[in-house]
Amino acid sequence: TINIIPVVLHDTHSFVLHYNTIIRMATMNKPCYAAINEHSPNQPVIIFVASRRQTRLTALDLISYAAGDENPRAFLGCSDDYVESVASTINDQSLRHTLTFGIGLHHAGISSHDRETVETMFLNGDIQVLVATATLAWGVNLPAHLVIVKGTEFFDGKTMRYVDYPVTDVLQMMGRAGRPQFDTRGIACVMVQEGKKNFYKKFLYEPFPVESCLGERLCDNINAEIAIGTINAVSEVVGYLGWTFFARRVKMNPSYYGAASDSDEDVDDFFLSGTKDTLTKLKDNGCVNYSQDDGQLGDEF
Repeated sequence: TINIIPVVLHDTHSFVLHYNTIIRMATMNKPCYAAINEHSPNQPVIIFVASRRQTRLTALDLISYAAGDENPRAFLGCSDDYVESVASTINDQSLRHTLTFGIGLHHAGISSHDRETVETMFLNGDIQVLVATATLAWGVNLPAHLVIVKGTEFFDGKTMRYVDYPVTDVLQMMGRAGRPQFDTRGIACVMVQEGKKNFYKKFLYEPFPVESCLGERLCDNINAEIAIGTINAVSEVVGYLGWTFFARRVKMNPSYYGAASDSDEDVDDFFLSGTKDTLTKLKDNGCVNYSQDDGQLGDEF
């Protein structure tokens, strides 16, 4: 059986982009702590961050904020003696420290023993908060009541710059919110740059339209239709395209495909231009033969 738990996007915290990545990430730690206290003070929380280093820095800041409230072990769900005995078996020094305060770290840089220990303690409720990299969203099944996506960018080593997470990754992270056996709903908090806030709100609350890929494959499709006799004249190419999903999407979203506007005249010009380009390519490659007098359509192949 599949239990579906609705996820509520309770808040989208926005921040001003800072040139220094470390400072930008640090500005989100206090809102993370506030979100935990507001939405999930006693239930499991997963915080997704962009790097291994950020797991440690985020955890240390959460400990500092809890200490400022005179409750440094607020996220600990077991006895001090038990967590100390478990921590003594941990290899990673940073994890050994944060674990004693009820916060676990999860990323590819820690040993399998450390990861298994953290996962077990989180599932058992011995620790309340788990700070993890985005890979956890696709890997281990560790649901939580509250999920916080701390920033929607990560450093891409190939391009040597920060890029946005794929929208599927953001959805996967949010999908960790909600425990079927305990919760009637999950809560997700996405922290995003101010300039991208409207995009993510639209993305999360409204479905993305399905766009056509036919424009990228016109040569193959038109060539096949000519070969089987569906299309016998240049004018029939435009008529053929007018009945496709491609034509509907060009009308609905002209700028996406390169049409001047959604007016009938501009859409017809767009299809006429695309038809000429497609047939020219097919002719140059020896796929079709046709003649064209003074640019008029209607010539047979």
